[in-house]
Formats: sequence, C-alpha cells, structure tokens
Amino acid sequence: MTLDRRLHAFRPDLADEGLRGQVEADRFVTGTAARIGVPVAALRPAPDMSRGIDTELLLGETVRVFDRQDGWGWVQADQDAYVGYLPEAHLGEPETPTHIVTVQRTFRYPEPELRRPPVSVLSMGSRVRITGEAETRGTRYLTLADGSALIASHCLPIGAKTAEDYVDVAVRFVETPYLWGGRSGFGIDCSALVQLSLMMTGRSVPRDSDMQAEIGAPIEREELRRGDLVFWKGHVGIMEDKKTLLHANGHTMTVAREDLAATIERIAWLYSRPTAFRRL
Repeated sequence: MTLDRRLHAFRPDLADEGLRGQVEADRFVTGTAARIGVPVAALRPAPDMSRGIDTELLLGETVRVFDRQDGWGWVQADQDAYVGYLPEAHLGEPETPTHIVTVQRTFRYPEPELRRPPVSVLSMGSRVRITGEAETRGTRYLTLADGSALIASHCLPIGAKTAEDYVDVAVRFVETPYLWGGRSGFGIDCSALVQLSLMMTGRSVPRDSDMQAEIGAPIEREELRRGDLVFWKGHVGIMEDKKTLLHANGHTMTVAREDLAATIERIAWLYSRPTAFRRL
C-alpha cells in the first residue's frame, strides 16, 4: 500500500510510531503535543521558506511534533492529520482552549478597549483560552491570560455550533482573496473553503479536493441543490443554489459566486469538465 505523505509522517530517518511495520525508517517516535502559537502558520512539504504552502494551521490548533531541527518542526495536525514543516517558533505549549473565533476576522486588543492598536488579527476557526470578561462603554470583551481581549460577540465556546448550514458560513468568505494553500480569513483556497465552513458547523472533512472527492454520495448534475459539491481535477466548489457555484478560484483570485454552467464552460476551455458531483 502506498502511503500519502500528506497524511502519514514518514522519512527514511524518522517515522510515526503508528506506521511501524508499514514503512522503513531508522527510528520511530510517537511525537509530542504542541499547539499553534501564531495567528496563522503555513505548513510546507519541506523545511524551506521558498517552498509552496500545502495548508495552514490556525492559532490554538494542536499538532504532534515528530522532529525539531534547524529551527523547523515536523508536525502532524490533529484536526485533519496533515503532515508538514513549519517554523519551530510557531509552536507553543499545549493549552486547552475554551472558545473559537466565529467571524471571518477579528482583532485582539492589548486590553478591553477597541481604541487601542490591535496586537494581532485572528481568523475564523482560531482557538483561544478565555480567562475573564470585561465591558468598556457597553462593548463586551473576553480576556486572555495576558490581559489581551477579543470582542465577545466574535467568539463562542468550543463545541457550540456557529451555524446549521455550512453554506451560510462559506458565503461570509465572498471576496476573500484566493491563496494557494490558504486556510484562513486572510486568504483561502477552494478545498479549505469547504473544510473550514464545515468545521464551523461541527463536521470534519479532509483538507484537499482529491480527498474530499470521496466524501458523501455521488449525484447527477441535474440533481444539484444547495450544499452539494462540484469537483474538477484539483478543484472543488459549493453549490449556493441549484445554479450558483461558490468557490475560491484563481480566475477571480477571490471567493466568488459564479453561474455554474458558465463556470463549467470556462474551466473546460483550459482544463477539463467536472469529474464528480457529490452530496454530503
């Protein structure tokens, strides 16, 4: 069986203990727990900043660290099992989060005061540990251990559903810039739009479009309705209704709404026609 390097941690010198007997390696380790300590951490296929981004991990998401060397960590994300390299400085100590950011982007202020310059910007899906609450001029804040604060209405307790309909979540990203490998409110790609939107409704799906093409059940084009997925080789879009496709794409370089029929013809001219239609 051929293992996918995106989902299985193995190298000639080192591999995940869980792969013992499936791969050859000089050494096997179980990995140590860590969390992402920066707003967005890019995950790459090699410890090289010039390499393209495979995906991104968000503040508070957890990983297993298999190796730390030359300023890089080799990790596997707990959320979707994606494997890759990120700067070691982006890793923090494990911490149990209490809340998740539910808006596309939100500011973290140095204190509960929106007039102060923000110290960072967080994406939807970021996880934080809240230790208190405050109110300034009628605006409620949630405070972190370091005294910094988030707008309370921009967060919900971990486990709370932000929406029942994942398409409602995806629509919030319209006009967000397209970013190859992006998985945040600052820049996102086609399969991350699907994954992040579903995650916010409590559902987990794989990261990349070829993996997502196996979820749900196949349907015919004539059956398409809101929430169905349309796949091309290397691309996926979400049906907002039976005629409108919502997708992050390199044509508009944004998350955009397009007429499905027109999109199919445009993509077919350069690449191919859809390979599958799926219903979750």
